[in-house]
Amino acid sequence: MLRSGDAHRAGYSKGHSVMVEAEALKIVQKAFIGFSKRAEKVSSDILYSTYVDTEPLSEILMTSNNQIIYGRRGTGKTHALIYLSEEVKKKGDFPIYIDLRSIGSDGAIYNDLSRTESERSVRLILDVLRAIGSELWAIAINFLDKGGNSEQISSRLDDLDAAFSEVKILGEITTKQAAVENSHSSAGASIDASLSQNGPKFGANVSGKRKSSSSAEVEKTAVGREVYSVHFGRIQNSLRGLIDVLGKPRIWILIDEWSEIPISLQPYLADLLRRTILPINHFIIKIGAIEHRSNFHISRPNGEYIGLELGADISADLNLDDFLVFDNDQARSVSFYKNLLFRHLEASEGGHGLRDADQLIQFVFTQVTAFEELVRASEGVPRDALNLASKIAAKAFGRTASVADIRVAARDWYQNDKASAVKANVELAYVLDHIINRVIGERRARAFLVPANIRNEFVDRLFDSRIIHLLKKNISSHDTPGIRYDVFKIDYGCYVELINTQKATLGLFEADDGTFVEVPADDYRSIRRAILDLDDLAKFELVEG
Repeated sequence: MLRSGDAHRAGYSKGHSVMVEAEALKIVQKAFIGFSKRAEKVSSDILYSTYVDTEPLSEILMTSNNQIIYGRRGTGKTHALIYLSEEVKKKGDFPIYIDLRSIGSDGAIYNDLSRTESERSVRLILDVLRAIGSELWAIAINFLDKGGNSEQISSRLDDLDAAFSEVKILGEITTKQAAVENSHSSAGASIDASLSQNGPKFGANVSGKRKSSSSAEVEKTAVGREVYSVHFGRIQNSLRGLIDVLGKPRIWILIDEWSEIPISLQPYLADLLRRTILPINHFIIKIGAIEHRSNFHISRPNGEYIGLELGADISADLNLDDFLVFDNDQARSVSFYKNLLFRHLEASEGGHGLRDADQLIQFVFTQVTAFEELVRASEGVPRDALNLASKIAAKAFGRTASVADIRVAARDWYQNDKASAVKANVELAYVLDHIINRVIGERRARAFLVPANIRNEFVDRLFDSRIIHLLKKNISSHDTPGIRYDVFKIDYGCYVELINTQKATLGLFEADDGTFVEVPADDYRSIRRAILDLDDLAKFELVEG
């Protein structure tokens, strides 16, 4: 049952009975249980209303710099891009949001290794261009409705359409022509438009193909392989021409789920952006990506390159993990997550009687330290925080949640959702056990170092699964001068069962004097025995399954 003090702090009068107070708590807990955890499953209005800024994140997002937004799965890249899209509209600019998981008619082509890399990359490029072109068409119609020059706009759209649709065929070609009444031919474009002037208004219909009337149907048969070719210069010129006739509006290209594209194709798509869109000042590009699952650049021996050069062509200085990991900034993390819960409560359930986020925490948790334990258990992943809040609400339904409730929920969440996915792969499970035994079992610590210049697929997969979490990048150690390391910690759910037992961890790291510390005083350089020997992992072979 709720204590009257809890209810009073939450804004409920002392005259309410304990039963009424308990029912009020259940209303809030039911809302927690129903929280939507994935941004793509809710409307943009809800995403906008539930967005929580952690300064100076919004200020960085709203800059006109071309930018990559890094973050592992669940850290809010999609949420941030949708929020940015709504903010851009408020400024009078035009956002184009592209989810790379859903472009094209058959995304499986990109992973079809029976096709050449050239064919797969150009097919990807054309699909992205057509997705952008479709959105540009809608923007152009907006200008037509406001009295824009229909002839010029239509002409520029035709140029853009033609630039997107050029196809070269290598090999012998046979054609057969037969008269067909009321037939049509397709130019292979992604946009079909009809403009009709009726007074000052113009209308448009967007569909999948451009059609024109014809009295003959042409059937072509290609001998050999059909090879696609993209003319970057013509595409850039057609985009620039369209922007000019529209009055040079500012257009934000927001590309989400970059890392879902095969990594070998990513530099070619990046090269398209560099050669066609980046040179035009009125375009701004933001890309949501997972850092170690992204490849924006291929170097050439002559000094040239394919793709985007990070730091020169596009900035890569924003990582959402830097803002949300509890161990990096505890006060900022606590503030973010309590506002995250309150915003989601506001979006899902009215009439709860709570005025702000602080009152919510006082009402739902036995004490502030219980909520801080939830923040710690979330490990910097907002999606995990929402999942944990849902599980905690179900476990403590009808009463305030304690530290013990958070720990049990975190353990269950780890075992049922995180670790179970890893255990499906035998080799990855062995590696996880090896790391746990070395770091927790032998060292009684929770964190470890790996060389920053070495990519290890096991470490990357465990990071993707949110079993281990990145704390710091590119730090040095006294024991190995000149070598830089990345600092990882093991997930809270992995060691929570050991708390208050003889096997409990003693801190993140062991310092030089043998004591255990949470945050080393001299930027991690005093850590000893914390380096994980990746050679120990070489005996394992990662097998998909």
